[in-house]
Amino acid sequence: MTYSENLWLYFLLVSGIVIVPGMDMVFVLASSLSGGRKAGLSATFGIMAGGLVHTLYAALGVGMLLYFAPKLFDALLIVGAAYVAWIGWQLFRSSIVVDTVGSLDRRGLVTRFRQGALTSLMNPKAYLFMLAVFPQFLRPEFGPVWRQALVMLLVTWVTQLAIYGGLALAAARSRDALVASPAATRFIGRAAGVLLVAIAVLTVWRGWSMT
Repeated sequence: MTYSENLWLYFLLVSGIVIVPGMDMVFVLASSLSGGRKAGLSATFGIMAGGLVHTLYAALGVGMLLYFAPKLFDALLIVGAAYVAWIGWQLFRSSIVVDTVGSLDRRGLVTRFRQGALTSLMNPKAYLFMLAVFPQFLRPEFGPVWRQALVMLLVTWVTQLAIYGGLALAAARSRDALVASPAATRFIGRAAGVLLVAIAVLTVWRGWSMT
C-alpha cells in the first residue's frame, strides 16, 4: 500500500466516524440553535482543538498506556460520560430562548470553544478511535511519525470543519424561524439534553463491551 492510499483510507474512515451522530455533533447543533452561527463555529473550533490533543497523545504512544491499563481507561470512560451527561442535564433544565443571531459576546464564544474542546477530550469514542485505529496508519516506511501524524491531523480537521461547520451553519439558518417560538426552542434544548445523556450512557456501554 502506498502512502497516498494509506492516507485516503484514513480519510474515508475518519469521515465515517465524524459523520455518525455523537457527543461532538450534538454539542455543535445545540450551540448553534441556542447561540447562533458564531456559537456553533466556536464549538466546532473547540472540538478541533481537542482533536489536536488526541493526535499528540496518539503519536506519543499514550494509546499503548491505555491498552495496558484497562482500569485507567474504564475510569476515563466514566469521567467523560459524566461530564457529557452533566452538560445534557444542564440543557434539559435550562429554558433556552433563541435571541438574535450572533448575540453572544466574546466571553460567551470563548466558553463555547472551551466546552467544545472539553467535550472532544472527554469523548470516549475519540479515545477508542485513537487506541484501535489511529496507530495502524502510522507506518515507519512512510517517514517520520510526527510528520505522518501532522498530515492526519490536518485531514481530521478538514473533515470536522466540513461536517460540523456545515451543521453549525445549517442550524443557525433554521434558527431564525425559531426566534418567535420559545416553546419550540425549549423543546429542542431539552431534547438535545436528553440525547446527550443517552449518548453518554451508550458510549460507556460500548466502551466497556470493547474492553
